[in-house]
Amino acid sequence: MEITSFYPVLMVDDVAAAARFYREELGFETTFEADWYVSLRFEGGELAILDRTHETIPDGYREPVRGLLLNVEVPDATAEHRRLVEERNLPERLPLRNEDFGQRHFIVEAPGGVLIDVIEPIEPSPEFAAAYT
Repeated sequence: MEITSFYPVLMVDDVAAAARFYREELGFETTFEADWYVSLRFEGGELAILDRTHETIPDGYREPVRGLLLNVEVPDATAEHRRLVEERNLPERLPLRNEDFGQRHFIVEAPGGVLIDVIEPIEPSPEFAAAYT
């Protein structure tokens, strides 16, 4: 298989609200927009939002998004936490903290139930440093 592109498509109830979140909070730009589908892009990646009831989704697979975590790496997780949680009041699902495996991060919930893990890479503890190649 020769893959020419790869990106997630999030099936949600409210396409406009989800697309607005990714544009306003994460800085994506719209490349295509219909009432049932929005294609978004930023330098380095793509994301699409799809109405989960759209006819192109097979019957039996139109459930809301569950169990999906999108990682977003940033230079300063503390600043993003202040902006997204303290100023914008996004629903925080994991508080800001440092992890021994090399992350300072927090998790917020986006419209549609998707979890956004905002990550600043930090120095891992010696026990985890050996696992990096």
